[in-house]
Amino acid sequence: MGAQVMVPLGGVDHVWRLVQDDGSTVEVGVIDVVLPLLHGPFGEDGTIQGLLELADIRYVGCGVLASAAMMDKHVMKVVFAAAGLPVGAYTVITDLAWRRDRAACLEAARALDLPVFVKPARAGSSVGVHKVDDPAGLEAAIEKARSHDPKVLVEQGIDGREIECGVLQGRGTEPPRVSECGEITVTGVGHEFYDFEAKYLDEASVRITAPADVPPPVRDEIHRIARTAFETAGCEGLARVDCFVTPAGDVVLNEINTMPGFTPFSMYPQAWAASGVSYPELVEELLQLALDRPLGLR
Repeated sequence: MGAQVMVPLGGVDHVWRLVQDDGSTVEVGVIDVVLPLLHGPFGEDGTIQGLLELADIRYVGCGVLASAAMMDKHVMKVVFAAAGLPVGAYTVITDLAWRRDRAACLEAARALDLPVFVKPARAGSSVGVHKVDDPAGLEAAIEKARSHDPKVLVEQGIDGREIECGVLQGRGTEPPRVSECGEITVTGVGHEFYDFEAKYLDEASVRITAPADVPPPVRDEIHRIARTAFETAGCEGLARVDCFVTPAGDVVLNEINTMPGFTPFSMYPQAWAASGVSYPELVEELLQLALDRPLGLR
């Protein structure tokens, strides 16, 4: 089974311990702050954040509610639309709806303009996402997405550039800080969009440009949307806001990532590097923001 970590729960004993194969325990020590660089289910959906809350330990990033709500792409769109932010057309297919009336679900999906993107509602890293150009392919794409999550989102494709913006929580009562915009361009053969393979298995086919070449009014609108989305969701620490910019210059909010990719070559650190904040400075700022935040429910 291997060694196991004992998380100190209850808020009294803050010492972490390691249970070894022979059953003996070794004290690891007290942890000041956790940087949970985890993606997908159990990493950015509020689960690990809830565990850290129970352990009374400070951590970098969003709390339980913001993490959970923004992980669910359907809930995220409902929240942002209610705040007046521009979101694309979509339909949601729950497990019960699919089992009760598959034909009605397909009819709602076919009412969207092609192409559409079929994706699990609560997954990450583009896992299980399929682009559908023909209505005949909808059912199979939904079934594939359902293998990752019984709740599925079908989004109408948007003709536009993918522009992203990093958000960093302000100090004290200051508003959120926003980075230079960055653009992702998929250049390799075999990728119709920025899918899982392009993100993690074929990085040579992806080009990240920061700062992105966008007109100042468009950049300002992306920054406005990014700040508003961050505060509407109740985010803390950091987030990356992804938008589409149409040929007409309209900005549509795609999604927010409460724990974006964080290698030195990922979009979030690169966007901040283009804004004059180095990788070590970014890490230090995030740790300090977490340390400054009071313990307890957030």
